[in-house]
Amino acid sequence: MLIANLLGLVAIGLIIWWFWLYHPSASAAFENEVVIEVEDGVYTPSVIQTSANKAIKLTFVRKDPSPCAEMLVIPTLDISEQLLLNTQTTITLPALKAGEYAFHCQMKMYQGMLKVV
Repeated sequence: MLIANLLGLVAIGLIIWWFWLYHPSASAAFENEVVIEVEDGVYTPSVIQTSANKAIKLTFVRKDPSPCAEMLVIPTLDISEQLLLNTQTTITLPALKAGEYAFHCQMKMYQGMLKVV
């Protein structure tokens, strides 16, 4: 019984770490086209940095069959896009003002940030 309780605590700890504490390594690039992989519960890269007042193309490649990975939402830009499995989905964003624009799945389990400087 002690072993089962310990395994349960370990599982709870891993769930908390994965969904709330884990932050994948951020990478930033001043590019006008970025490819973002959707796999294993994360966007890679999860942080994209670009210049203000320049259009940018974000190409999402969904490799994760999870239903949560199916939708991409950028609430501040009023964007909601379906990501098909093993297919590239390109979203062209107009020139944006400086600021941070969060993007995520519909349940906010996959999270990323577009930083415009």
